[in-house]
Amino acid sequence: MNWLRGAAAVGAAAASASYVVGADCAYADALENRHSGFDPESLERGAKALREINASRFAKHVFELMRKQEDTRLAELDLDKSKNQAFQAHLDIEKQQKMAEEQRNLVQLQAQQKAQMARYEDELARKRLQTENEAQRQRNVELVKMQEEAAERKERARRATEEQIQAQMRQTEKERAELERETIRVKAMAEAEARAHEAKLTEEHNRRMLLEKMSGERDKWLAAINTTFSHIEGGLRGLLTDRSKLTMAIGGATALAAGIYTTREGARVTWGYVNRILGQPTLIRESSIAKFPWSGIVSRAASKIYSVSAKATPSENKTNFENIILHPSLQRRIKQLARATENTKSHQAPFRNMLFYGPPGTGKTMVAREMARKSGLDYAMMTGGDVAPLSSQAVTKIHEIFDWAKKSRKGLLLFIDEADAFLCERNSTHMSEAQRSALNALLFRTGDQSRDIVLVLATNRPGDLDAAITDRIDEVIEFPLPREEERFKLLKLYLDRYICSNDDAGSWWNSIFNRNQQQMTIGSLSDDVIQEAAAKTEGFSGREIAKLMASVRAAVYARPDCVLDTQLFKEIVDYKVAEHHQRLKLAANGAH
Repeated sequence: MNWLRGAAAVGAAAASASYVVGADCAYADALENRHSGFDPESLERGAKALREINASRFAKHVFELMRKQEDTRLAELDLDKSKNQAFQAHLDIEKQQKMAEEQRNLVQLQAQQKAQMARYEDELARKRLQTENEAQRQRNVELVKMQEEAAERKERARRATEEQIQAQMRQTEKERAELERETIRVKAMAEAEARAHEAKLTEEHNRRMLLEKMSGERDKWLAAINTTFSHIEGGLRGLLTDRSKLTMAIGGATALAAGIYTTREGARVTWGYVNRILGQPTLIRESSIAKFPWSGIVSRAASKIYSVSAKATPSENKTNFENIILHPSLQRRIKQLARATENTKSHQAPFRNMLFYGPPGTGKTMVAREMARKSGLDYAMMTGGDVAPLSSQAVTKIHEIFDWAKKSRKGLLLFIDEADAFLCERNSTHMSEAQRSALNALLFRTGDQSRDIVLVLATNRPGDLDAAITDRIDEVIEFPLPREEERFKLLKLYLDRYICSNDDAGSWWNSIFNRNQQQMTIGSLSDDVIQEAAAKTEGFSGREIAKLMASVRAAVYARPDCVLDTQLFKEIVDYKVAEHHQRLKLAANGAH
């Protein structure tokens, strides 16, 4: 019973403690809500419960229970705090995960931006390449257009000349036949009279001299033959009778033959070596470089002596293209290229390669030679037609030219005339394997821009050149036929050079031995007559005009007084114009 009462008392105390705790909580709530209007009865109930607990004999147990409850509440608070910390840690982890996700998204975005930038740069490079290809294609189109325009101009000129030929052919042929008949008749009469006179004077004298000479020669040869055979007979008899002399004779003949053979082969090998080291390549037809280091000394000394004796003025020695008559715009272009080449040489920059195209005789070779002199370079000329006959040796000869060109201390302007002869399109069926190899050798040696060689190609048919050759070309220049103004200047120039000028390069030397040489003079020949001749010579090249004036000079030499008058000049001009038209007609018939 006592145990039951004790348990009841403890339960009551626990209830009281719970009530006290509740009262304490109510009291705490009342304190917190003092200013918000709370019920004071709860505070009174809590105070009453505390008094009852203090009065009870189980107060110690109650307070111990209250302490445990408080510890439990604190443990629950710690647990709540741990939960809050774990929740906060979870929030921090989620925050770090979000930050990592954002960082990963940023890296992906940067990678995407880099890839997009790379694609954009690749697109820009592709567009730039397309632009360069389009520019190259435009240049090729312009070159083809220039070639087509030149062909059209040539075709129009050919048609115009054919129309003129049909109108003037019969009259020209009649005049030419009459002139030839008259020339042959006069020449035959003069030769017959001269032969008859000479035969009459010298016939008897020549007969006597011939008989005497034949008699003397016969006696002399008979005596020489008898003497020779007697010596040969004696020598052979002595050799056949004396064995030692025979052995010595045979040994001497053998040694002589061996010496001659050894000397000849040694000289051939030595000359080949010297020619390979110092000589000029065989393909080079003309060059300002001496063929050997010691050659040309006499000619250079003679030219210096002549320049001193002729007292040439500085203006005569300048090379400023004054003696080359071209279209004004073309002449300005040539002067600019010459200055550019000279400045390129002085600054040690790579040279630019050039292509000269146009009809024959329009001054391409002359311009190349004068450009080399103006820019201070050496000059060398070869012809494309010389390469084809070389067959398998063509490649070696091409390499020899470029190796020889590098020996020039000034730099070399290599002029290749008739370049289409071996630099034509490689797909052509008419091109041999040797020509294709020579073309490849030239392409190999001109792959990069050179500081030693200026390559100048000349052709009448630029459309036949291989595409790789045209790709090596930096400057393309057309040389058209001279207009009437240029033809007038050319006629005046060659008239002054061939007829008016009597102090040419060899006149001072000829005057020493031919003191009574008759000089040519010009009678009544005005500028109007020359202008008329310039109008008649439509379609003439510069070379044809030079040949025309050479024919005028020959006609003047044929005259006893060596005087050029208007009538003779007009006759020669008309004759050469008719000859020009006839040649064009024959060329047209051959083409058809």
